[in-house]
Amino acid sequence: MANGFQGFSAEGMQFLADLKENNDREWFTPRKPVFDAQLRAPMLQLVGEIHREMIRFAPQYVGDPAKCIFRIYRDTRFSKDKTPYKDHIAAQMRRNDLPKQGAGYYFGIAPAGIEIAGGLWMPEPDVLLAVRTHIAANHQAFRSLFPDPALMGDAYNESVSRPPKGFDPAHPAIELIKRKHYVFGTTLDGSMALTANLKDEIVKRFATIAGFIEFLNQPMLAGLAAKRTLENR
Repeated sequence: MANGFQGFSAEGMQFLADLKENNDREWFTPRKPVFDAQLRAPMLQLVGEIHREMIRFAPQYVGDPAKCIFRIYRDTRFSKDKTPYKDHIAAQMRRNDLPKQGAGYYFGIAPAGIEIAGGLWMPEPDVLLAVRTHIAANHQAFRSLFPDPALMGDAYNESVSRPPKGFDPAHPAIELIKRKHYVFGTTLDGSMALTANLKDEIVKRFATIAGFIEFLNQPMLAGLAAKRTLENR
């Protein structure tokens, strides 16, 4: 692919469609070279090219493309669904100086659609408390960072039923504080995966949520800085 990312092949997309219908090791194992050539290789190139664009607006999230791509193998240890493989290929970009709990960028490729998302998903209780406290103190600034819905759709708005302990039920941002996740996302038509335009469409949406993601990471960054200060005393 000397001329840059040109899209996934029709063979690669058909592989994912067939995998969804034949999700077992007997089918996948002899076809793994097809997966590597038609899906993993172009995905590595796509992530690398997205990273080169992200240097402009999110340089701290740029790293090794191979470490950004999710494994095709599912973790079935705690799931009733024991199918061994995912039916899509996906990647995430998280801030290099934060643990996995940090907010980040995500995209997933499947024949049925391309999901593009960003934010903080299923944070641990201490992280969620820190983020809620940060939002409570800076809710107007937070709202100003919400992306254009034409590009990133609506927020994933799953919430707790009651105001979290310690927060004023009358707070003007209580509905934001009650959220379990802080994520915006949208889905593009699956046919976009076959085109070179896919990279630009992902980058355009990542750029519009950069400030939103950085806001979510601020309390965790502050916590790490405070910890280092104590350790260096």
